[in-house]
Amino acid sequence: MSKNGKSLWSLKFNTATLVLIPAAIGINYLGKLFAGALKLPLWLDAIGTCLAAVLAGPIVGALCGAANNIIYGLTMDPISTVYALTNIAIGLVVGVLSYKGFMKNIKLSLVTAIIVGFVAVVVSTPLNMIFWGGTTGNIWGDAVYAWALAQNIPVFIASFLDEVIVDLPDKIAVILIVFGISKSLPKSLVALYQSGDTIESLDD
Repeated sequence: MSKNGKSLWSLKFNTATLVLIPAAIGINYLGKLFAGALKLPLWLDAIGTCLAAVLAGPIVGALCGAANNIIYGLTMDPISTVYALTNIAIGLVVGVLSYKGFMKNIKLSLVTAIIVGFVAVVVSTPLNMIFWGGTTGNIWGDAVYAWALAQNIPVFIASFLDEVIVDLPDKIAVILIVFGISKSLPKSLVALYQSGDTIESLDD
């Protein structure tokens, strides 16, 4: 049906959404740079994606996620572009779960984080196998990967564990940050994302 008069899969660009999209992409970009510079066992590259998905729905969240990886890939790390698939999946899942009420309190937000974390792992692990030989490029996760191989664990499972050790805590951190931000925003601002004041509509 609809939420505040807005369909789950609607794509309506009002002024608030047009401001949100570049802001979300910037938050993603800076988060990834920050995590990389400090060599954290996290990505922090989906905060903007998840925030956009919570506020404006899964389609906008997916667009922000894809744009972030493409821009990061063009400016910092070309291989990052293929992981746009992961960020698209994250945006879609968070948008749907938020629409269903899974971001209304801390407990449900943690459930959302775990679901999103495993979705990210499932999407990213085959990409890691194809482009990185199974590693993630994160020193913490890759240490687990090396340990797993030393225990004669199959490469795919080692790669899966590599991704889990980074993605699960990352998504918990990201979703809790997004929960905090979204709950601190004025209700009048949040309401703008369900506004009928559309500049352009791509609805059927």
